[in-house]
Amino acid sequence: MIASLTSLSTLVTSRSKRRLKRDNLGCELSFRLAMKGVFSAPGDYIHFKSQVPLHKIPIGTKQWRYYDFGPKLVAPLICLPGTAGTADVYYKQIMSLSFKGYRVISVDIPRVWNNTEWIQAFEKFLDAIDVHHIHLYGTSLGGFLAQLFAQHRPRRVRSLVLSNTFLETRSFSAAMPWAPIVSWTPSFLLKRYVLTGIRDGPHEPFIADSVDFVVSQVETLSREDLASRLSLTTDDASVGPLLLSDSCITIMDTNDYCAIPQPLKDQLGERYPEARRAHLKTGGDFPFLSRPDEVNLHLQLHLRRVGVEARPDLVHNIPKGDLGGSPSEENNGDDSDKSHEDDRRSSENPPADYEISPSPESSGSRNLDKQPLDSSECCHLDHQLTVHVFPDGFTKEKYIVPPGTPVHFVGGYIVLFHLLRYISSLYIIWNYSLEFRQVV
Repeated sequence: MIASLTSLSTLVTSRSKRRLKRDNLGCELSFRLAMKGVFSAPGDYIHFKSQVPLHKIPIGTKQWRYYDFGPKLVAPLICLPGTAGTADVYYKQIMSLSFKGYRVISVDIPRVWNNTEWIQAFEKFLDAIDVHHIHLYGTSLGGFLAQLFAQHRPRRVRSLVLSNTFLETRSFSAAMPWAPIVSWTPSFLLKRYVLTGIRDGPHEPFIADSVDFVVSQVETLSREDLASRLSLTTDDASVGPLLLSDSCITIMDTNDYCAIPQPLKDQLGERYPEARRAHLKTGGDFPFLSRPDEVNLHLQLHLRRVGVEARPDLVHNIPKGDLGGSPSEENNGDDSDKSHEDDRRSSENPPADYEISPSPESSGSRNLDKQPLDSSECCHLDHQLTVHVFPDGFTKEKYIVPPGTPVHFVGGYIVLFHLLRYISSLYIIWNYSLEFRQVV
């Protein structure tokens, strides 16, 4: 009897500790949300927002928010985020791949409440932006939705890149018994539930930065957005057989940890035994942010293997009207308004070639001495002073000697300058010595 009571108390204590740990994690991440104003956006993300316009278009009752960047002649790679992601989380892939000649479209998952509604809404979105054949890159929930669309619309999907995703939602619905009332759940509880899925504990700097960025994006999601995404996660559905060959599928998983249980990831690998494998040793839940170079390399290799030909020749000579997007879109963001103003100015002036400037590094300080002056705007203030204004808003002054100036005149100017400094220093020393004598 005593032994059974002891084991029961031990079980209750362990469960209480686990519940307390989850509550502490939720409080910690909720504190990050409350400190959103203190969060400093990475420098490369600010550069991305200044270069790539945000598009918002209503299609039926759905509002689509997406980025579309790169040559329109190339078949697009469409990125689908997970439950906690937005279209912004793939900004590193957009800037890197579009600079190499690929077209990348990153979308927000709209407010759809079941998988059938998702398939119909996504097909209408593709029709609205005039895209027919696509390549899908999905992580977590986005990978599951990508497989569903490939199953029911096989003629439109040419290839898949699946990262940390799953085949069926049975385990998620079993772990969420309150799924039937998710649409009435308050926003702060939904955010707390989503954020507790992120692994607790100290992270290396790049993984910690990726977590902070995703947490800041969760704050931008409304209650309806979170509720609809959790409904998609718990909706009883599974991916059936695909007409797509395994050779057109790449599975890219992280080997350290992620929110998707390992048995579900193994089930995905068993479904596509001939798929290409891209293993990342580390990266956490968001390798596209913490390991962008590796992810971008695997995406580029995948696109080459499935026959997507990049057009780097169009990158530096793309008129602004030929950079992704569609004529039917309505841009409601601030960045899109600026792009409209630029288009109006360019229509008044002779057309200029568009060049995608490489994004700055997000870590470390910017060294202006190492930045190329070719990418700066030069403003000559006088014959000796030139101000270079860089794309990031930094300025640098540079003193130059006008051409044709005699060398002996420059040498005389330097000698006179140092002589005046020497005389002024002697005067200061002599003045202080007189004051010292008076005090003594």
